[in-house]
Amino acid sequence: MATQTIVDAFALGVLEGLTEFIPVSSTGHILLAGHFLGFESTGKAFEVLIQLGAILAILTVYFGRLWRLLLALPGDRQARYFVGGILLAFLPAAIIGALAHDFIKTVLFETPKLICVMLLLGGIVLLWVDRWALKPRYGDVTRFPLATYFGIGLFQCLAMVPGVSRSGSTIVGALLLGADKRAAAEFSFWLAMPTMVGAFALDLWKNKDVLSAADVPIIATGFVTSFIVAVFVVRGLLDFVSKRGYALFGWWRIVVGALGLAALFIWG
Repeated sequence: MATQTIVDAFALGVLEGLTEFIPVSSTGHILLAGHFLGFESTGKAFEVLIQLGAILAILTVYFGRLWRLLLALPGDRQARYFVGGILLAFLPAAIIGALAHDFIKTVLFETPKLICVMLLLGGIVLLWVDRWALKPRYGDVTRFPLATYFGIGLFQCLAMVPGVSRSGSTIVGALLLGADKRAAAEFSFWLAMPTMVGAFALDLWKNKDVLSAADVPIIATGFVTSFIVAVFVVRGLLDFVSKRGYALFGWWRIVVGALGLAALFIWG
């Protein structure tokens, strides 16, 4: 990683912040961009560790709500129910992610064609769900049934395959399970907090012996850049999807996946 340029890290940080919370697969975009830039990080750690910037972005934007939720926990049954729902949704990915971490990083992360195919298929699914006249039953993320929280968590596990998208899988799952479009995106934000913190901690632990001081400037550049960009994305996304839905992101995925496959065919 030490041989990579700050410019590469900055570009990938922008890409991470832009795509982390929209249903287009930030990891897929980062891995494809890194492939064509010739960017090789130690243990593929950069691609996960710069997510800390996006994590801090959502914690910053949601700080007031998080603080009120924490203060309410001791005496508010509804607050405890919601936190329990988030943890229930987080559980499947925590278990599968821990068990399959090495396979994900050494096999799935090294397969650009798979990423492109998943981008394409995910785009088609997103367009289909967005146009399907689903009748939402839930508009308050704090009051989903426990089965719905758990079901969304199972959908999140699909994002272990790069190119599927963590936010995309949770949003589609929430929509299919009865959430309205705004609530689906909002719960994806809440679920991102424990999921991304867990992924960050696990990857940092796994790579603690191979990372060096020379890697710090590259990671720091990507981290700071992703934080700044992600703040703006989080602030604007809920209003956008409430008004316009998810079709734009479906087409985005299809275009990127198709261009990626074409580029791999031409340049390898």
